[in-house]
Amino acid sequence: MNIGSDAPRVSIVAPCFNEEAVLPEFVRRMAAVCDAAAPGDYEIVLVNDGSRDRTWSCIRAMVSARPRIVGLNLSRHHGHQLAVTAGLARARGERVLVIDADLQDPPELLGPLMARMDEGHDVVYARRRRRVSERPLKRATSWLYYRLLRTLTEVDIPHDTGDFRLMSRRIVERLNAMPEQDRFLRGMVAWLGGAQSELAYDREPRFAGKTGYTFAKMVRLAVAGVTSFSTLPLRLAGAMAAAGALGAVALTVYVIVGFLAGRAAPGWTSLALIVIFFSTVQLACLGILGAYVGRIFLQVKGRPLYLIDEIVTSNVSGEAAGADGSAPRLEALLGGR
Repeated sequence: MNIGSDAPRVSIVAPCFNEEAVLPEFVRRMAAVCDAAAPGDYEIVLVNDGSRDRTWSCIRAMVSARPRIVGLNLSRHHGHQLAVTAGLARARGERVLVIDADLQDPPELLGPLMARMDEGHDVVYARRRRRVSERPLKRATSWLYYRLLRTLTEVDIPHDTGDFRLMSRRIVERLNAMPEQDRFLRGMVAWLGGAQSELAYDREPRFAGKTGYTFAKMVRLAVAGVTSFSTLPLRLAGAMAAAGALGAVALTVYVIVGFLAGRAAPGWTSLALIVIFFSTVQLACLGILGAYVGRIFLQVKGRPLYLIDEIVTSNVSGEAAGADGSAPRLEALLGGR
């Protein structure tokens, strides 16, 4: 989007999925930090990603009660990466901070991130130095995944990082222009290049509520990361197919030699092992090919990345306005049922 001369110094983009319990505290802390880092020169873009609780009612109430708040209501649950994408498309700031609303990533890090960007960086990403509340198994699998990802991909994707980062307007515009349907934003930002720097921090437990990022969603994101930035699995499938073909040739020679030498003896064990070996190789290759074909299928359909049902904004005085400029009718106030 084209930003005008009235563009704020910084935009905050926060995807929200069932964050009713934490959203008021997040906005309070985020607004306080923004008032210190960019007094009166910021906006907070809250993206409701098809929440099933009162998250959207809370967002509408905060738009009415506070200045410089923008609320986006997606038509359904599109997922974290597309919710961030929707927020980035709406953000007008010269710099854009992406942060989750669960307060595991501290809003107070905005000041240090801004200071680091002042040194001439296009992107400053926050690297998780310590994860206070996560289980050992999750920490171990995350550690292994990020290092495997760096090994498999052609892009140098920073390890132990999420989407918590500050980006310049130039990077945001380039990111918005990328047409991927199945998006892996941290990899896409790394692919864009530019001057990128890290800032280490300790990740805190959730302030309230439960995480919406299930194990299945994490697996899908992991597969998207590998298939978006590496063709090595496809080459691995070809290598397994070649190894299977060589094994088949060797077994054929063995059988023929045994038959000619009179050593051929029927047996179900060898037959079962052969069937298991080749079936496993074939299924592995089909699974790898299916992951890439699925991405192609999603891409060629050309559907919109997301749909927005409603946008509510507030002017500097705090008066709320709907997407058409009319004042929205608030169905609930903060703290009430």
